[in-house]
Amino acid sequence: MATAVTAEAPPSAAPVPVEAPAERWRTEAVRDTARRAAYLSPVLAVIALLLVPGGGAEDGTGGTGSPADAASGLLVLVCLVRVLRERARPLTRTAAVVLGLPVLGICLAAITSHDPGASLPGVARYAQVFVLVPAAVFLTVRDRRDATVVAWALVVLALLQGAVGVTQYLTGTGASYRGEDVRAVGTFGPSDVMGMATVVSYGLVVAVGLALGGRPGRARTAALVCAGLLFLPLVVSFSRGAWIATVLACALQLVLAGVRRAARAALTAGALAVVLVGGLGIGSELVEERAASITRVTAAPDRSVTDRYTMWAAAVEMWRAEPFTGVGLKGFPAHRDAHASLALSSGSDTAGAGAEFRRQPLLSPHNMYLLVLSEQGLFGLVALSGSWLALLTGALLRHRAGAAGALVATGLLSWQLIDFFYADIGGPSTVLMSVVFGLAARWSLPGVRRA
Repeated sequence: MATAVTAEAPPSAAPVPVEAPAERWRTEAVRDTARRAAYLSPVLAVIALLLVPGGGAEDGTGGTGSPADAASGLLVLVCLVRVLRERARPLTRTAAVVLGLPVLGICLAAITSHDPGASLPGVARYAQVFVLVPAAVFLTVRDRRDATVVAWALVVLALLQGAVGVTQYLTGTGASYRGEDVRAVGTFGPSDVMGMATVVSYGLVVAVGLALGGRPGRARTAALVCAGLLFLPLVVSFSRGAWIATVLACALQLVLAGVRRAARAALTAGALAVVLVGGLGIGSELVEERAASITRVTAAPDRSVTDRYTMWAAAVEMWRAEPFTGVGLKGFPAHRDAHASLALSSGSDTAGAGAEFRRQPLLSPHNMYLLVLSEQGLFGLVALSGSWLALLTGALLRHRAGAAGALVATGLLSWQLIDFFYADIGGPSTVLMSVVFGLAARWSLPGVRRA
């Protein structure tokens, strides 16, 4: 009788741990974020280096030589190498025309300048700020997720600069304002009092755009919290221009997001302002005086407003002398005294925030449109402002189509175009403006073409 043979069972293998779907998703998300941050590191480096103290003052068209400016040059170089290596057609026809349009006015103004040699640094600066760096950011930011990473980097920079600014206000170590060292200027110093205000405004506008355009969740809540935190440093910057531009840009974002949401946000902002300024007394007297001065710019203007009006008039006179091509890049300081009235003072006083008292010369009209009109003429103004308006139109059309991020682009562009009515390029924060133009272009224009 045959006996049954039982096969010996193989030793059981050790159980293989199975990663839970949620843990796998988090791991992939972290890896994806790390890869994106590495690819975006040239852009993020420009933003991060704006935390380096100092940078100095500059005239309307000169360079600062700051670390962020050096990083922007590296960004352009890295972008060029990537384009050549990937054999890509860098830009669509529309993007190339919109981003390259300012070159026409810049080159014509340099050629027809009264002093072409002196205009060459201005050519380099304008090309850097309005053409090369925005195009490099546009090409480096590949999609919506990349754009979101850069947008949050702007918010983080604003929070850090705002924290420094609030500390300066509370400890009396800020820039001098009305005889007190209370003006929040962040790491930019008293020679660039608009630097921190600009950075904080960018961050607040981005946070509002992310909150309004995002889905309910942690990211949206975080954006709302960041917007609330950035309100205080913006207030204690005592920058009337930044206040006006931020209010109008955020109001436009709210209206585009919906009337009901706009009403709720307006009530919330009003309550926050009452609590911070009225209830807690944070800068209430100085803020009230500064806010009231906005309505007195024609009836009883202070010295800064008088100087600004005088330089505006001088810029218009330069344009009348050379209506089509202007007096040449970097030509405003050289022609200022010949066209300005005796009402113009010798300069503005700066002090505080670790710097000694100094007299800073007035070398630009503090109005970007008039600066371009005087130095590049009508042709240059049409080319440059045409590029900006095309970007804003593209952002509005993309928002109408329901594109994510369009509210952020609309807010940033509208803020900048409003701010240009009483500010121009100058100071270390200028390079951040070029990053903002590139980021807004990514959300406003068609994407990159591949071969």
